Amino acid sequence: MNMMKTLGLVLLVAGVLALAYGGFTYTKSSSDVKIGPLELSVKDRETVNVPLWAGIVAAVVGGVLLVAGGRRS
Repeated sequence: MNMMKTLGLVLLVAGVLALAYGGFTYTKSSSDVKIGPLELSVKDRETVNVPLWAGIVAAVVGGVLLVAGGRRS
């Protein structure tokens, strides 16, 4: 599989996942405090929303790269 097909497949999958889920969340550890035997940590959940147009563009560009990569010999 050449580089264009691989990049096209990655973009297509990323675009479809962005359209299906609309974003992703991750946990960020913001601070740790240790006072003697006590340990406190705060974890924040951050949400990143992926715009609809970005998912569409990624899926279309990925499809175009897959087709263009398949036509080259």
